[in-house]
Amino acid sequence: MGKAAAARKLASAAAFGGGGLSVLGAGLYGVLTLEARMARRTIGTLRELPPPDATGWYGRGRPGPAIKIALLGDSSAAGYGVGRVEETPGALLASGLAVRADRRVHLRELAVVGAQSSDLGSQIDRALPTGPDVAVILIGANDVTHTVLPSHSVRQLSEGVRRLREAGVGVVVGTCPDLGTVKPIAPPLKQVARAWSRRLAAAQTIAVVEEGGRTVSLGSILGPEFAAAPAILFGPDQFHPSADGYRRLVTVLLPSALAALGLVPEGEEQPEAFRGEGVLPIATAAVQAVNRPGTELDGTEIAGARRGVRGLWVELRHRRSHPETPGEAPESESENSEAAASSEAAATS
Repeated sequence: MGKAAAARKLASAAAFGGGGLSVLGAGLYGVLTLEARMARRTIGTLRELPPPDATGWYGRGRPGPAIKIALLGDSSAAGYGVGRVEETPGALLASGLAVRADRRVHLRELAVVGAQSSDLGSQIDRALPTGPDVAVILIGANDVTHTVLPSHSVRQLSEGVRRLREAGVGVVVGTCPDLGTVKPIAPPLKQVARAWSRRLAAAQTIAVVEEGGRTVSLGSILGPEFAAAPAILFGPDQFHPSADGYRRLVTVLLPSALAALGLVPEGEEQPEAFRGEGVLPIATAAVQAVNRPGTELDGTEIAGARRGVRGLWVELRHRRSHPETPGEAPESESENSEAAASSEAAATS
């Protein structure tokens, strides 16, 4: 079975409630279950304090109306391992959006360290009443290390994206990273984890785009830089990113978050063939995305049709990254109220 067909079959198993064990292979599942327990012991128990909460207002002095972001998922979204709020993915993402959009931004961080795809429902329950414009989701690594069947993980993610899209929320999902790059995971688990996580990422891609979201592949945790400089881009436990690693992660996510908000730079509205961009059937594009970190996929149409004989049509994009924006600490609600009052007074004077 080809990779595209396997990804398509796994996504179908999730959609129809299948277990997905036959797709993964019972032997592979058994090996990973045993080896994953050993890897979790190597990584150790999370003993550090919870990461700083990045919830709050960003873009002091910039005009409204504010862009509202909900950040959902696991420790990679929460910023586990950093000590300053300015270093968290939430603060970096909100600060970057404020600068690129020249707008006030309100971030609601709902990500939880250790979360699995099954935890997304409760996070979305808390996110929807805040009326976000876009939700950014990072999920999947803990599903692999806890040997959750991929079809179960994908089904939970698909249901979450559907709820958000039905509420009019744009969705950007950073797909499962390639866990074969993580140092505490030793052979043979390393090879198994790589195969499992990459297949999960491809199936996540298909499921998310089918529900109207867009995906960004995180691949080998954002590229060869992590393999070449693990001491810099991984944190002390060699499993979670360092502050530099989180900055690299946000550099990949920011252009797609802007695109989900309709804030695409002039001249980048259409795919560019010379950058390897184009329109492909979804399963083929999903496999290509897994093999090239930073690839964005989003549904599109050809001659007014969303689907061809091989499934949904998608745009495959390699969006240009923006210069890094230093993270800022969020303003409190009281500080934002004072800023809003000052802006209103200035506008009426």
